[in-house]
Amino acid sequence: MQLSRSLLTRLPSFSRVGLRGAPASTLAGLVGPATHMPARSVQHDRRVMSSAAQPAMFCFQCQQTEGNKGCTTVGNCGKTADVAALQDLLVHALKGVAMYAHRAAKLGQQSDAIDGFLCDALFTTLTNVNFDPARFAEFLKQCEQKRQEAKALYAQACKQAGVAQEDLSQNMYASWSYNEKMDMDTLVNKGRSVGVLARQAAADPNVFSMTEMITYGMKGACAYADHAHTLGADIRGVSAQFYEILDVLTHERPSMELLLATALRVGAVNLQVMGLLETCALARYGDPTPTQVRTTPVAGKCILVSGHDLADVELVLQQTAGKGINVYTHGELLPAHAYPGLKKYPHLVGNYGGAWQHQKSEFAEFPGSILMTTNCIIEPRRSYKDRIFTRSAVGWPGVRHLAGDDLAPLIDAALECEGFEEDEAPKYVTTGFGKNAILANADKVLAAVQQGAVKRIFLIGGCDGAQGERSYFTDVATGLPQDTLILTLACGKYRFNKLDLGSIGPFPRVLDMGQCNDAYGAIQVAVALANALKTDVNSLPLSFVVSWFEQKAVAVLLTLLHLGIKNIRLGPTLPAFVTPDVLNVLVDKYDIKPIGDAQEDIKLMMEGK
Repeated sequence: MQLSRSLLTRLPSFSRVGLRGAPASTLAGLVGPATHMPARSVQHDRRVMSSAAQPAMFCFQCQQTEGNKGCTTVGNCGKTADVAALQDLLVHALKGVAMYAHRAAKLGQQSDAIDGFLCDALFTTLTNVNFDPARFAEFLKQCEQKRQEAKALYAQACKQAGVAQEDLSQNMYASWSYNEKMDMDTLVNKGRSVGVLARQAAADPNVFSMTEMITYGMKGACAYADHAHTLGADIRGVSAQFYEILDVLTHERPSMELLLATALRVGAVNLQVMGLLETCALARYGDPTPTQVRTTPVAGKCILVSGHDLADVELVLQQTAGKGINVYTHGELLPAHAYPGLKKYPHLVGNYGGAWQHQKSEFAEFPGSILMTTNCIIEPRRSYKDRIFTRSAVGWPGVRHLAGDDLAPLIDAALECEGFEEDEAPKYVTTGFGKNAILANADKVLAAVQQGAVKRIFLIGGCDGAQGERSYFTDVATGLPQDTLILTLACGKYRFNKLDLGSIGPFPRVLDMGQCNDAYGAIQVAVALANALKTDVNSLPLSFVVSWFEQKAVAVLLTLLHLGIKNIRLGPTLPAFVTPDVLNVLVDKYDIKPIGDAQEDIKLMMEGK
């Protein structure tokens, strides 16, 4: 199948014309002839970036990228050109670490410290995570230490195995090293010389498109692995795969066949990572159960915890116990209220606000201190900049970062704030329909499907964002017939989770399964339903409507493709880094569709299309 005219017009214009005006090669079937990337050198990259025609920056890793083409002066997320260059340099340096770590891992040698650092460092390059140049300089310093450790580990592994070491001294990734004499300008200039535009100039458009997709999927998978590692997961197995995938990105002439297989490999390892994260969360906090969560404030001093990290919610609850401080969740942490190990704390009183993009107004109105545990942070207003704190990979210039587990500054700030003066009239939203909660009622769900009470199930979820086109997801949820069931997860749920959309028998029509990583649980529910009906997932009365924003969503999408799931509707726009040829592969193999008119899409989906 070739791209339809309507689908082609939805592609970002960079992709429609071919990146940098280069003709796009043709992919025959799933893969075409091997497409080769020319050998690159540091000297070549410097010449590429010395052109006066180059913009100050180029970034198109997220959905909000300017004009669905790319941000070229400052990121729509708020990151500066310098930060964009530092992020690119960190990714480049991490590939060098991975080259040594991959070879050591193949010989049975791994380091937990290197494994954890790789995940944390790639996580910090996600959209809306870290905007602080000083923090990136520190990451680059640590990266050099980890490169030396990985290099020594590889040498030790070769010695023990009695094999010769591969000489990587001339490799542009493995040989680059940070030193203390490098000032910020030096790091930024180096980042520009190895950044997105340099990679784009050196590669066939489709090869470039695939390597970017793999890179962004890896960022998302490593973010999930970082969450799992924080909860005590053993990430050695997935880290060895991360190293191997990053090593593929250092190949001088990767074929399209290798890159397509590697992209699906990212999806496969991300499935493992999400499984690890679920296992650790359940072991530590228990099975989520359907729970009504208050969405209006109660009187008293208060702390707001935003992001994704359940361990940080627990830490806040432990250190505020008995201090007269109420704790609220925000954004993707709404599902924390459903875990027995967290909701046992009486001062976890509710969820405040909605999705991440509303934080400027919501944080300004919140009369307490705020902790940003993971993405998504956006530039703080002056009105609350002195009472917001960051953790983990998160950073913003001038915002206090809590590197250790002592949250005293956060707590002191909360006690200094006014807090809520009085209770507001209570309102509630329900969360906690995790995998096990749904599977415990599988017989009822199955009976409802078989008896026709549920004509179709819709998974509507993913990242939220500010674009007006995202009203599509609200329109679909509210426009579906009453005999349909909606599974939702991630912050995209805020488009409709507070609306009363009715119920079917004992179930509310909207079942909130949790955070974005709980896509793993949704997949398990779909597989269980397919097994019960003696069919496959693609033959179920099930439609996927996915909203994407950043790189975690790319990882989840690659997981769905790895599992062979078809007919996914993706929006509000298609990724700017996907060329028409690459999209043709996704259309031919998986029948991926852009979102269209909500009512027309509902009609088609009800028909199984």
